[in-house]
Amino acid sequence: HLSYSLSGCAIIRPPRDGGIRYRGLTQEQVKILPVDYEIEYICRGSRIIVGPKVRKCLPNGTWTDMNQLSRCCRCPCCPIKKLYIGALFPMSGGWPGGQACLPAAQMAIYIHVVLLNLVNNRTDILPDYELELIHYDSMCDPGEATKLLYDLLYTEPIKIVLMPGCSSVSTLVAEAARMWNLIVFSYGSSSPALSNRQRFPTFFRTHPSATLHNPTRVRLFQKWGWTKIATIQQTTEVFTSTLDDLEERVKEAGIEISVRQSFLTDPAVAVKNLKRQDARIIVGLFYETEARKVFCEVFKEKLYGKKYVWFLIGWYADNWFKIKDPAINCTVENMTEAVEGHVTTEIVMLNPETVRGASNLTSQEFLAQLMSRLGGKNPEETGGFQEAPLAYDAVWALALALNKTVAPLRAKGWALEDFNYNNKEITAEIYRALNTSSFEGVSGHVVFDAQGSRMAWTLIEQLQGTKKLKSLKLILKCFGFLILKQCNISVVCCNSSDRYIQNSQPYLNNMTAVGCVLALAAVFPLGIDGLHIQRSQFPVVCQFRLWLLGLGFSLAYGSMFTKIWWVHTVFTKKDEKKEKRKHLEPWKLYATVAVLLAIDVLSLLIWQIVDPLHITVEKFTKEAPKEDLDVLIQPLLEHCSSEKMNTWLGVVYGYKGLLLLLGIFLAYETKSISTEKINDHRAVGMAIYNVSVLCMITAPVTMILSSQQDASFAFASLAIIFSVYITLVVLFVPKIRRLITRGEWQSEQQDTLKTGSSNNNDEEKSRQLERENRELQKIIQEKEERVTELRSQLAERQALRSRRRPSVQNQNQNHSVPSSQAEPPNYCPATDKQSLSPSFSNSSNLYQGEGKLSRNNCHSSRLPLLYK
Repeated sequence: HLSYSLSGCAIIRPPRDGGIRYRGLTQEQVKILPVDYEIEYICRGSRIIVGPKVRKCLPNGTWTDMNQLSRCCRCPCCPIKKLYIGALFPMSGGWPGGQACLPAAQMAIYIHVVLLNLVNNRTDILPDYELELIHYDSMCDPGEATKLLYDLLYTEPIKIVLMPGCSSVSTLVAEAARMWNLIVFSYGSSSPALSNRQRFPTFFRTHPSATLHNPTRVRLFQKWGWTKIATIQQTTEVFTSTLDDLEERVKEAGIEISVRQSFLTDPAVAVKNLKRQDARIIVGLFYETEARKVFCEVFKEKLYGKKYVWFLIGWYADNWFKIKDPAINCTVENMTEAVEGHVTTEIVMLNPETVRGASNLTSQEFLAQLMSRLGGKNPEETGGFQEAPLAYDAVWALALALNKTVAPLRAKGWALEDFNYNNKEITAEIYRALNTSSFEGVSGHVVFDAQGSRMAWTLIEQLQGTKKLKSLKLILKCFGFLILKQCNISVVCCNSSDRYIQNSQPYLNNMTAVGCVLALAAVFPLGIDGLHIQRSQFPVVCQFRLWLLGLGFSLAYGSMFTKIWWVHTVFTKKDEKKEKRKHLEPWKLYATVAVLLAIDVLSLLIWQIVDPLHITVEKFTKEAPKEDLDVLIQPLLEHCSSEKMNTWLGVVYGYKGLLLLLGIFLAYETKSISTEKINDHRAVGMAIYNVSVLCMITAPVTMILSSQQDASFAFASLAIIFSVYITLVVLFVPKIRRLITRGEWQSEQQDTLKTGSSNNNDEEKSRQLERENRELQKIIQEKEERVTELRSQLAERQALRSRRRPSVQNQNQNHSVPSSQAEPPNYCPATDKQSLSPSFSNSSNLYQGEGKLSRNNCHSSRLPLLYK
């Protein structure tokens, strides 16, 4: 294909056996040629250019005269040879497939002629030939097709191949074509009769035989257990032969065709007979126009709904029942209601894989180009839109086959342009080439069987609402779920060096988060039943439910229980035991969780070995549906159970119930305690309240609602989800918030340190005050002992002074000395006992008295010296 830019034109490929002369440049020097630049084609040897010899770069990035080929020919009189294809495209009638198939065929031939894509730039596909399509509208009518076939055969030029569309027209053309030694290649014929090689020796088709769908239909009947079916068909050979083949196949499968109806133009009587004979499973074989008539009558007779299943042909237009048809008197709403739920079988006409085949186009690129050629028409209302890839691949199959015959014919002295209606040798070569064709097309892999029919996959569809649900592959996609717990674990692990996180025991927090993940994962197997998995796999799902819930509870609740148990043990013991256990040893906490986990694992292992879980089915009373469906519904409910299920549940519920009650008690006892080693124990207590209440409510309620699967699953799953998320929010949100605001917290702490406050923690302040109180009590006791000793000394001094007072007075009278000279330097007058303050024993007065004594230098060791 041509690529270009706004500044010039891209280099194009030269013709076969030729080259390009770049004026003033070489090809290696240039990638984008400027506007108005001219290139010149040259040919090798004695060959000369036929077609434009010089091309000029245009401002829009293209080259001049690209709609004309340039070829290197041996002589100046060898023009491009044309090969003509005579085609009959039904633009109207029973199947107006030509509305989309004709543009597709023209697109293939047009691309081949003007070489607009990469594959056609190859010079190995009909290098000296040009295909031309001569087409007429057959209206899907054999009578009209007879007249047009006569015109094609007896009007110049000679056609090398014929391409009919409808099965009825193809039958006529293929049967007559052997008299003119013509290959007939159909793109839309599905009649099984056309597979008869004796009757149609030169017939090929890219549309498989309609009998290809009969084995699929029979398998569907067997899968759904249907033993009786009914049929209604349009009286044409294609549908009669298809129905004969279906009758043989259902007979071999043990299925009976109880009703078989047919019509020519008016299906009213046939539909009434189906209603009268109570047909339920109905196979309809008719063209699209007759299909609208049939389902208008189906609506009138109420032969639709859940009591009926219709099997139709899949090559109708997508909205065939919404197309206005003057032949019926039903509205679009009536038709839509009547066709609801019908099943179709059809071949895969569009390659589902993104691969490039012989035409170098993917299926999606082909559809895009086809939509462009349709000029904005609604593909759902365009006849033959589904078969358009088959018409496109039919032209390519012809081009490749004709190209394959060039060399063998040249060896025999023939050429394709020598074909005439009497030349059997060229026809035989074309037949052999088509019979061995194999290539990738936009409709998939193109290959033909011995009868000239295409081999392809079958597509099963059902109309539900306004959409068809495909059943080629049933893919159950289990979408993963985003769990907040992983974020919490990563936050805690990444900040485990933070003091606040360390004091909350981060490894226990991680255990709680992992347990929450396991508990949440248990919600999924709780909602799985036999609809999603095979019956043999159901016990595995039962095991997953039990183990995920058990281990999740042990990890999540066990780690919280361990924290609250340690706090209670330390702060409710006597003082001497408190001092011994104030140094927290983390391995003991982990060991406690491991013990709880080991108990659960051991109990679950014993349960699964002694009495493993298996599936049990509970049957309920049969119910009649609200609508008249002629059926009774047997409700069944699948349970995970064991022989002694109640005993095992009693043991597990009893053990875990005691843990829950003990956790509530410990949380209540420690609600007013503050500790630095586990600084989140209050949040743990709140989480324990939450888990305990929800578990104690959920366990009995789910046992009561065990026969109501929706209510039981909803209650259990919501309880798990709420308990998990509340626990995570209570435990982790404060930590995340503290980490987010950590910068502000650190700055406040630094300010506090600067002002003299050594610790902001309440527990540290409390312990410091206790230490100071004990020290003060010791000091007070020492002072009291000292006061007692001083009192006794003062009493002794007073007694001694009272005995010596008379002699002292006599001495004072005999020796009149001034008092200032008689008093020693360190003399301290005695104080009467009565002058002592009553509150002398008070500690504050002790401090004052001790200070006064010190200031007066009256020490007890010096007092006896005064009386020596």
